Amino acid sequence: MKIKPLADHILIEPASGQEKTKSGIFLPDTAEKERPEQGKVIAVGPGKKLSSGKLVPLEVKKGDVVLFTKYGPNEIKVDNKEYLIAKEEDILAILE
Repeated sequence: MKIKPLADHILIEPASGQEKTKSGIFLPDTAEKERPEQGKVIAVGPGKKLSSGKLVPLEVKKGDVVLFTKYGPNEIKVDNKEYLIAKEEDILAILE
């Protein structure tokens, strides 16, 4: 199934995998952890429409790795895979 975000919404695949603690212990995906704050942009909407009718394109693009607010994005599940949908205002930075 293909997902196409509308307006200034962004589809994000949250970062996953094993995390390593400061002491060197690896935490698997199954360990209870807080919600990720980093992910890869899978798709973006066309942009935000102003009251004048002008369309302002988004600054992020497909493939960017971004940092976002912890509880801003909405969780969705498509074909047994978890994604997040965020507004552009929930994106804090693009990692380079």
